[in-house]
Amino acid sequence: MHTADVRASHSTHADWQVAAQSCLQALGTDAAGANLGFLYTTDLLAPHFGDIAAFLRDRSGIEHWVGSVGLGICATGIEYFDRPALCLLTGRFPEQSFRVFSSVTDDLQAFEAAHGHWCEQSGARFAMVHGDPHNARIATMVDTLCERLDGGFLVGGLTSSRGAHPQLADALTGGGLSGVLFDPQVKVATRLSQGCMPLGPRHTITRCRENLLIQLDGRPAVDVFHEEIGDLLGTDPALLGARVFAGLPVRASDTGDYLVRNLLAIDEGSGSMAIAEAVEEGDPVMFCRRDAVAAEQDMRRMLAEMARVLEGPPLGGIYYSCLARGPNLFGSECQELKLIEAALGRFPLVGFFGNGEISHNRLYAYTGVLTLFT
Repeated sequence: MHTADVRASHSTHADWQVAAQSCLQALGTDAAGANLGFLYTTDLLAPHFGDIAAFLRDRSGIEHWVGSVGLGICATGIEYFDRPALCLLTGRFPEQSFRVFSSVTDDLQAFEAAHGHWCEQSGARFAMVHGDPHNARIATMVDTLCERLDGGFLVGGLTSSRGAHPQLADALTGGGLSGVLFDPQVKVATRLSQGCMPLGPRHTITRCRENLLIQLDGRPAVDVFHEEIGDLLGTDPALLGARVFAGLPVRASDTGDYLVRNLLAIDEGSGSMAIAEAVEEGDPVMFCRRDAVAAEQDMRRMLAEMARVLEGPPLGGIYYSCLARGPNLFGSECQELKLIEAALGRFPLVGFFGNGEISHNRLYAYTGVLTLFT
């Protein structure tokens, strides 16, 4: 067993010190040998995030911590939204098997100077990361870091908050990409679940300009769009922004994977429409809708796949979900977390609901990314 004594706890209280102390007590004395911790809090505790991290480091003796904040957080079988809450996951990992990092930039100069030699020596190919949604270069940073890790794999989420957007990477940080690298000694399994369903077939972008779809399959993009969404959604414009999106299929994917991007504007006069992603002529695109039934079906599919590859119960896990999921899609009974527990059993789990999800080398939306320590 390469990872041992993985434990998780969660607490809600208006006083962050009470909540943090409650979490530490729930972890118990057996967690004293842990050397890495994950911390997630709801954004109502964002002003105290640095104090919470310092408190946990001092009281637990765990030197290394990573984490962030979200409009909601989650733990085994439970979600917290709109109330001050925090959750912790701690584990004892092999010495020198992980490396905490921060301040990733496009050219990776600071990262290379601090961690390049360790990456080469350890063969690290996997990282759990947190990003700032206000940084327009985050998607590029994710792809660049994956490439630096020789085709590595990243999982993570973008901070969501009504105020500050702090990240934790041993010290308080923010504004870019931070997290923890793992070498091959740490065994993980990870999968992604979509929260939307396609409304129709793929189309080819035959004319575009940056993020503007002008023609699809040689026809005005808006004409194709209206045919596809049908009368129900087409007669209620208020539904479009919340339920209808552009889907960009991932090339060479053998699972039908696609990136969901928001619709930004529709120009009936010119027949064009803008989406939240730059595209090129020849790219495939489809339209999709956010759908609770389809999301639950895909969640069950993803969990069944994970159950098949696991050789035993998970030691622990981190779940990054979109803030448009959780109670906003599955209802108020913590259904998303209960699906995980029903499929894989009860195990230490924490995570948060973010402004975007990261899987492999791409930035997703409206998805759930589950990663298990095995």
